[in-house]
Amino acid sequence: MKKTEAEEEPFVIRPYLKSELAHLYNPHLPLIYAMQKFRGWIKNNQELYEAMYSGSEGKNDHAYSTRQVRLIVKYLDEP
Repeated sequence: MKKTEAEEEPFVIRPYLKSELAHLYNPHLPLIYAMQKFRGWIKNNQELYEAMYSGSEGKNDHAYSTRQVRLIVKYLDEP
């Protein structure tokens, strides 16, 4: 039985693998393209980009921290 849009699970702010979060924002794209598009959104939003990497997290980490996910949702809204 397929869930309708109203029955979907609410988005939870927690650490996410970068690929997992990118795919949540771009579910219609293959994973590699979803990640490219998502990285582009972050990089093109200077305020978000600076806020995301002003903490201890690195750009080459494989996951976004809870703090980073909170910032992403603040600037890009929920997926």
